[in-house]
Amino acid sequence: MANVTATLHPLTRSRGRAFFLPREHGAWGMLLVPLITGAAAGNPRGERIVWVLLFAVAALGLFCLRTPVEAGLGISPLRPQTDAERRLIYYSLYTYASVSGLALLLLLMWVRAYGLLLLGAAAAIAFLLQTLLKRLGRESRMNAQLTGAIALSSTSAGAYYLATGHFDGNAAIIWLANWLFAANQIHYVQLRIHTARAMTLRERFTKGRSFLLHQALSLLALGLIWRAGWIPGLILLAFGPIILRGSLWFFESSQPLRVHRLGVSELLYAIVFGISFIASFHHPLG
Repeated sequence: MANVTATLHPLTRSRGRAFFLPREHGAWGMLLVPLITGAAAGNPRGERIVWVLLFAVAALGLFCLRTPVEAGLGISPLRPQTDAERRLIYYSLYTYASVSGLALLLLLMWVRAYGLLLLGAAAAIAFLLQTLLKRLGRESRMNAQLTGAIALSSTSAGAYYLATGHFDGNAAIIWLANWLFAANQIHYVQLRIHTARAMTLRERFTKGRSFLLHQALSLLALGLIWRAGWIPGLILLAFGPIILRGSLWFFESSQPLRVHRLGVSELLYAIVFGISFIASFHHPLG
């Protein structure tokens, strides 16, 4: 990225970064936490760590690639206005595509990880649907984020696949569980933003009914999967902290919304979830 750094000099740094680094801070956690979770759940001893690291490089490269692609196509809120900004976009496209392409090529040639092609196709469809939903306006913003989370959380299945060498039902279950967690966080953050002025318990319950329904349906789905013997019982406990924080919020005293603080707390919840999730695969309950 030396050329990118050189190109940044005539640009303001904050504006320049927006052309090649994803702006959605929460999306980084939704990508990396599932990736680490899937890898550690699949093979905690790390015998296949080289392949998992290559997959991480490919996933990060493709994730970052979307930002300059959208800017170059003019579908991003921030669009290039000068030749320097256009050069920055081209350098970013070349760098990300080269790095991620090389990592994927090595995985396909050396490990024969052809399952990544199917996984990549599913993620690409999800990102395409997210782009279409974004263009529908503010009303579809949360649905767009939930759709994008399907693609981001797919790194859990990919990492599990590379860590174990098997693309089986466990990979799909890990993907589903990580998406349900991400969906809860997205819904909760949107709820907090849209209820920042809700002062009474009644107002919160009126505006938060869909969130409570989402939590109930998520627990029901996880419970059914557990009873079917497809996931260990501790996974249910891994969801405990976010279910509790989402339920208790309705009864908390009204306080000003601090978005940065909310983002930090959600990141901590994601880390706790990842640790609990990994533990559930290696110390399962019946």
